[in-house]
Amino acid sequence: TRRPATTAPMASQQASGLVTDTFFLDDFAMRQWDDPNYGGTKIDFDKAAFVARVHDAHKSGEAPLVDGYAPFCKHVFVRNFVPGTKVGAVEITPDNEHLLRSGYSARSDAELPVLTRWFPQEKMHVPDATWLDVILYSREQLELERAAVPSKQARPPLPDAPWGIISVKGQTVDYECPMTPITIMRNALGKEEGGSGVPIDRDAYAKSVEYHRRHAPLVKGDSPNGE
Repeated sequence: TRRPATTAPMASQQASGLVTDTFFLDDFAMRQWDDPNYGGTKIDFDKAAFVARVHDAHKSGEAPLVDGYAPFCKHVFVRNFVPGTKVGAVEITPDNEHLLRSGYSARSDAELPVLTRWFPQEKMHVPDATWLDVILYSREQLELERAAVPSKQARPPLPDAPWGIISVKGQTVDYECPMTPITIMRNALGKEEGGSGVPIDRDAYAKSVEYHRRHAPLVKGDSPNGE
């Protein structure tokens, strides 16, 4: 059964109260709603309603948990229910490569800026997303990552639900697209640098490079706040 999503008492929208008995919306995912310069899929949908829709799709059997790159990472793939949601990245072609931009950006104040490239969304034809890849981390993993970064330790406690929604990717396929090479590297650097602590899998890294040399994320603002 789904209990109503509520907001825990806090001064800002840090989302730890947006929770069902299975999922909660983690702080890290909030930028996809709140940051106009987010590099990737932007979500324009009520946060609590979003968590509820994902919960219901999972409980119905429509969207089972799918293994991710580590035991603490799972995915649920749901048909896109958010009107106007676009894919988060598009293919680089000879016709659009002159529109690519590059610069240094960080996903949060706790992370070091890295070199990123992107397309300005207003200059691109962007397809509608038909699927949402909802990426989950276990509550236990999120607790470990919080403990490793001093700036995260003062945040309110995480909800009791077992899976936190950390990212949502709009796409046209119902399977995982490779994470970016820099994300794989950051994960290997460890939790203190904003990663998960999972060592580099060279085969997965090669697949990531092959995909991302041909694709770039979309940004509405002047530059992204991380990938």
